[in-house]
Amino acid sequence: MASNTCFALSTLLILYLLVASTSVLEVDGAGECGKTPIRSAALSLSPCLAAGGNAKAKVPPMCCTKVNTLINTAPKCLCAVLLSPLAIQAGIKPAIAIGIPKRCNIKKRPIGKKCGRYIVP
Repeated sequence: MASNTCFALSTLLILYLLVASTSVLEVDGAGECGKTPIRSAALSLSPCLAAGGNAKAKVPPMCCTKVNTLINTAPKCLCAVLLSPLAIQAGIKPAIAIGIPKRCNIKKRPIGKKCGRYIVP
């Protein structure tokens, strides 16, 4: 009987955490990515995973294309994605990822703009 109660409480806690984390992910980027949910915007940048966690990793061309598109359409969205819990859970380090536009040689990047406590190089 005690194990059933423990199991039920554990299940409820896991469900609560899943619902709470999903709500946080959607609220963090609310409006920054327009009609696109931040989770979708973050997933579109999946080619950037290695480069976003390691400053020495080569930035794939597909990552540069996705970042350039996001900068041109919704530059605040890029910042929201980089600072999102989803990105951090995926191994993105905002201090490194903020430099991807420069590493991609994107000319129209928002140089000097703040993204949380980071500044776009």
